[in-house]
Amino acid sequence: MAEVKLHGAWGSPFSCRVVWALKLKGIPYENIEEDIVNNNKSNLLLKYNPVYKKIPVLVHDGKPICESMIIVEYIDEKWPHNPLLPFHPHERALARFWVKFADEKVRTIFMVLRTTGEEQEKAKKECLEVLRVIEEHAMGGDKKFFGGEEIGMVDIAFGWIAGWFDVIEEVVGVKLLEEHEFPRLHAWLNNFKQVPLIKHNLPHRHDLLALYQGVREKALASPN
Repeated sequence: MAEVKLHGAWGSPFSCRVVWALKLKGIPYENIEEDIVNNNKSNLLLKYNPVYKKIPVLVHDGKPICESMIIVEYIDEKWPHNPLLPFHPHERALARFWVKFADEKVRTIFMVLRTTGEEQEKAKKECLEVLRVIEEHAMGGDKKFFGGEEIGMVDIAFGWIAGWFDVIEEVVGVKLLEEHEFPRLHAWLNNFKQVPLIKHNLPHRHDLLALYQGVREKALASPN
């Protein structure tokens, strides 16, 4: 087996995307924890990702791959068993569309975390709009997951909803993802988190609460 290393952070949804993909494929890897909370990034991380200087970075046979969903697609192509993308070209295109949407909109819930007052109200409104789009357009029919009966790339892309959304809601003191308003999303959440390889590779909730309480305090204490 070729050498695989992951530079990431336990509380990052972007790192967890890569962890889930590796676990679903059964690929052994070495985890290298980066101290992103204190901005104490290793020299190796800066070497492997000199452009953005961010996690996650997957290093395979000494060659780095950056950006979480690009890494996930690399994993899917390199180890094609248990495919994460559908076979049909149109379905693959749709999956990539929703992956892009998930990447673009993940910032909305974190804007709710980092703001107050009018700015937070604006972020909450945008977040609800994102949830409605997912509920009405991405969650088609009675599928267990976004692509059908098995976890795929779109589920991994939206994994930040499963592990982080209610934590941020609690830290901020708001409720956005109401079950009666988003029944399909709630059903997906339950299905996603019940899969053992996902369940056992989600950060512990109390640890996430402490982490993001600190993130919020730091964000609000910083001058605008």
